[in-house]
Amino acid sequence: MVAMDSDYRIPETDSALLAQCDVTTFRATGPGGQSVNTTDSAVRLKHLPTGIVVVARRERSQYLNKKAALARLRLKIAEAAYEAPERIATRKTRAAKETVLRVKHITARRKATRRKVDPAEE
Repeated sequence: MVAMDSDYRIPETDSALLAQCDVTTFRATGPGGQSVNTTDSAVRLKHLPTGIVVVARRERSQYLNKKAALARLRLKIAEAAYEAPERIATRKTRAAKETVLRVKHITARRKATRRKVDPAEE
């Protein structure tokens, strides 16, 4: 996980977020034939303040790939900025523990009366 600055705010507009990124285009691989193999439609964005890198290469259009990469980048930045709340430690009170033990003893006595009677004990 990337260390985030606690006072960093994600820009609201795509153009402002894109201004904080290093954009690289390259040839996408995979299905799509000649149109994919001849155009630099894949996009790699490196967010300079955080160092997070995302890649989008699904579409044949560089514009659509850039939009998809920006959406992924927003998710990754938000995920990196998330801090889980501190857990509040809880423990049973003494009275609650005593109540549980009392109920266990009562149950044990009740079950003890169900045992078979041993003729040697009588």
